[in-house]
Amino acid sequence: MKYGMWNLGQIEALLNKVGEDNARKLLDCREVTVTFDTADKKATIAAATPELTVWKTIKIGTGIKNGKAFCSELEKKDFRIGDWACDMLGQKAFTVATQEEDVDLVRLSVYDLGFKEGARYDAICAKALELGLELCPAEVGPQLRLQYPDQPRDEWLVIAMEAIRDSGGYLGVFDVDHGYRGRWLSSDDGYLDYFWDADDRFVFRARKQLMAA
Repeated sequence: MKYGMWNLGQIEALLNKVGEDNARKLLDCREVTVTFDTADKKATIAAATPELTVWKTIKIGTGIKNGKAFCSELEKKDFRIGDWACDMLGQKAFTVATQEEDVDLVRLSVYDLGFKEGARYDAICAKALELGLELCPAEVGPQLRLQYPDQPRDEWLVIAMEAIRDSGGYLGVFDVDHGYRGRWLSSDDGYLDYFWDADDRFVFRARKQLMAA
């Protein structure tokens, strides 16, 4: 322990110094910013904003015309496609950009977004938007799979996107993962009330103005 063992008196003194609300923020966050007011000798604690850096830039609108063509291209490149993901690619809600465009991607865990115990999908998306990120176009799912052949083993990424309703009426989002059975474009629960663990990692789109700042 960096600061040694604290007794109950020291802990109580710290709580009295920062206040109950600030103490809860300190416990709930991985990183915090502490500001001291020397005039009234009070401390204010705020959750640190996660560092928003571009993790990877991919292209969409590369000439692959539709979901069926994506399935063929993925299979040709020896990627695997889950049945549910393949169904989603065939839905009208899955659209493809008509012109080639670069998309800057940011990768963050649910914990990085400030949710120590995990969070619902709607809260995750709302927090990302608050930070200046965007949901990905659905095309990012298959394009990232195609353009990320060197994905590390055991990495599993969820594409933050508007969920697509499959032919059975079930809402899903794309996953890009590399497991023991190969490199997959798969899918997962896309319902807004679905609860994700703190260590689950999502891929968001960075706004152009954010990256230019």
